[in-house]
Amino acid sequence: MFKVGEVSEILGINPQTIYFYERIGLIPSPQRTEAGYRLFSQDDLERISFIIRGKSLGLTLAEIQDILELKHQRSLTCQAVYERLNGKLTQIRDKIDKLQALHDELLPIVQECQTHLDRTNSEQQCVILDNYSHKHPPTP
Repeated sequence: MFKVGEVSEILGINPQTIYFYERIGLIPSPQRTEAGYRLFSQDDLERISFIIRGKSLGLTLAEIQDILELKHQRSLTCQAVYERLNGKLTQIRDKIDKLQALHDELLPIVQECQTHLDRTNSEQQCVILDNYSHKHPPTP
């Protein structure tokens, strides 16, 4: 059995993170000593480690909770995992597409700024964004 400090050291996380996971139900309330110290089992460490790994893969705590509930109910089929992870991939692709569009929109502005930097005095006020906002009014 491990105390909170030991778990946080082993897994490289803040003890407050462990308390938070307990508070929101991601991990069950651990056993306690007579003095009230939380004691975590190896299974608890593995569950917390799974949560950390899921977060590193971009899963939200709600998505991790969903997977953990399926596992607890013995309903964690390959199909269920596939559906959830494939859905996450779709979200990531959408985010990449939006970021690419933002990149493509910003790039010409940055290039225009670079052009002005090359031929103006460094103290001159920049009007690039003013000019750009007139060319491209905000969309409702």
